Amino acid sequence: MTVKRIIVSQKVKSFRRENRLTQEQFASALGLSPQTISKWEREECYPDITFLPILADTLGCTVNDFFA
Repeated sequence: MTVKRIIVSQKVKSFRRENRLTQEQFASALGLSPQTISKWEREECYPDITFLPILADTLGCTVNDFFA
């Protein structure tokens, strides 16, 4: 059985860049600090699972896109 590693941080970063948002702009849209976005993208921490629908809505994707 192979284990597929899911890297939400890479997906968040990719979708953010596709939307041409800086970390600062993205953080502002979410009401968060740019440092929080930076930590997510560096895999120092992850967004709470309950926050994923808000992230998806802001980035114009679905929650499932973070895991595909």
